Amino acid sequence: MDFLPRLRRLVRRPASGYKVGLRRPTSIRRRDSVREDAVRVKLSEDPNDAQAFRALAEMVRRRAAEMGPDGDPLTAPQDEVEQEKQRAADLAVWALAEELAGHPRAWYPLIELARLSVHDDHEGALRRLATAAERDPSGQALLEGLAVLRDAGLPVEALGLGVGHWRVKEQPVEIARQLVLAAIEADRPLEAKHHLAALDLHPDRAAAARLRPELEAAVAHAEQQIAGT
Repeated sequence: MDFLPRLRRLVRRPASGYKVGLRRPTSIRRRDSVREDAVRVKLSEDPNDAQAFRALAEMVRRRAAEMGPDGDPLTAPQDEVEQEKQRAADLAVWALAEELAGHPRAWYPLIELARLSVHDDHEGALRRLATAAERDPSGQALLEGLAVLRDAGLPVEALGLGVGHWRVKEQPVEIARQLVLAAIEADRPLEAKHHLAALDLHPDRAAAARLRPELEAAVAHAEQQIAGT
């Protein structure tokens, strides 16, 4: 079964209660079960603990891969078997992130959901990134969301997310880097200059000063390229 139909079924599934602190029951006692329990407890206390999330995601990925694909692996081509294992692992991480996202303060799981669905569920991914940015006044969720969109080749969408959520006087100066580079990637040098100028408003003068030469050079290079075409 393709990844997209499974993903859509998970997206449409009614949200369950927030239960990430509880390890799934199993008839087989795994060696890392104690560690898994400890990581789940950490995530129940802080669903935005990126290190804990990555550790637990690796556990569920490995477990999903060990279970193997549907069908007979002895008769299926090896590349199809590996692809199916990867899909199963992605779905396992999706289920974990969806579960964590039920916490009212959770933003990091929404970033992971968006990362997994940005190509298959474009609008849904944008909604998740916007919700993550709204849940995190510190700006870290916005910073990571912009990176997800740029990595996916969606600089225009990154600009839309940033313009709608960046509070320049309260959030990391690195957001300016993401927005300037997104504007350059979208062939919008004037907009890049606008985001560059916003650095004048940032309270961390030293950080803004360190970042400015790099971004000014990037904008100048982009303008030269446009002029030469």
